[in-house]
Amino acid sequence: MDKILVMQNKHWNGKYSGLHNRTVLSKLLDNINLKQIEIIQGIRRSGKSTIFKLIINQLIKNCNPKEILYVNLDDPIFINYSKDAGNLYKLLEISEKLTNCKPRYLFLDEIQNIDNWEKFVKSIYDNEVVQKIFITGSNSKLLNGEYASLLSGRYLSNMVYPFSYKEILNIYNIKTNLDLIENKPLAQRIIDEIMKFGTFPEVVEVKEEQKREILKSYYDTIILKDCLLSNKIRDTKTFKELSFYLLSNNACLHSYNSLSKVFEVHDKSISDYLEIMENAYIINEIKQYSFSVKEQIKSKRKFYLIDPGFSALSFSFSKNKGRNFEALVFSELKKQNFNIYYYNKNFECDFIVKKNNSVKSLIQVCWELNDLNLKREMAAINNLSAKLESEEKVIITYDQENIIDNVKIIPFWKYFAFQ
Repeated sequence: MDKILVMQNKHWNGKYSGLHNRTVLSKLLDNINLKQIEIIQGIRRSGKSTIFKLIINQLIKNCNPKEILYVNLDDPIFINYSKDAGNLYKLLEISEKLTNCKPRYLFLDEIQNIDNWEKFVKSIYDNEVVQKIFITGSNSKLLNGEYASLLSGRYLSNMVYPFSYKEILNIYNIKTNLDLIENKPLAQRIIDEIMKFGTFPEVVEVKEEQKREILKSYYDTIILKDCLLSNKIRDTKTFKELSFYLLSNNACLHSYNSLSKVFEVHDKSISDYLEIMENAYIINEIKQYSFSVKEQIKSKRKFYLIDPGFSALSFSFSKNKGRNFEALVFSELKKQNFNIYYYNKNFECDFIVKKNNSVKSLIQVCWELNDLNLKREMAAINNLSAKLESEEKVIITYDQENIIDNVKIIPFWKYFAFQ
């Protein structure tokens, strides 16, 4: 165990290097002096551990680095700890023995691997064993468990997603409108790339021939560890077939009943399986916008992959440029933590975006506007705006820009560059 902690805590001997800044970092640093536990949730490999390292780099400017303990609980050595959260006390003792310093800051990565972890965290929080606790988890049920209520009022929670378009532009030092205009071909190449392979940090940084294999390894790990094993699913064949079906039908409308007929299982099983995938952050479900809760419940759902790169694992990826572009827009909106709905009654609007209980945007997504589709896209926006007040009406395209009847037509690379 001594060697593992030394290996995992390289900051004891110096700062971490080669890290890219993340938008959420400033918010986390603003909270650094608050006592509350900082919980960071998100899909595996989205950059949660990197954010820990970025925070640690800031902390060691003002404290002894040996007072910071980082533990990655995904390491196989901690399997023996998984059934007894009390074993985590030993890590504090070993750290103090190795460094001759009591830990002030504790970082626990992938905490969901430890049963009843909430009891341990509550205990060291209430007894002020450390000054600040940071936690990551790769399942949205992290704070829904029987014991999670123990932490009520004691934590702050933030979501972390794979890179946003803005964050990737920052890597290329595109940070202003002037930078964006001067580097338009690069900005568009980035869109082409992330439509194909998504925005997982490691995937963004490797050569194209390696991207698909890395995505496949991520997907297989999430399906196996975070879905099948964690939920003790017996019908693994149907679950895997359903997950692959969603890869191939990103951004499509479905009902539980229609899917149950495709896979010849009860619609309750379909509902359960989709919930498991959503809890593991593979997919997001959005509902029909309606003032009637009953109607929302009865309506079909639209399912989007959390990262558009997963579509590269399907057989039909190259045939669906329009849907892939729509899924990319959804992904960017989701990373801004908006509440997102669709509308499909007599006409279709791709996204109704809400923030703070008011409608921010009515959004249509169209790869390329032309004489055949412009009237339809405009009619959908205008018909819906007659029913709903919104701050903006937008048609997001790949590379077209205009304003028609108060509807803003804007290319993706401009709309999301500084959102």
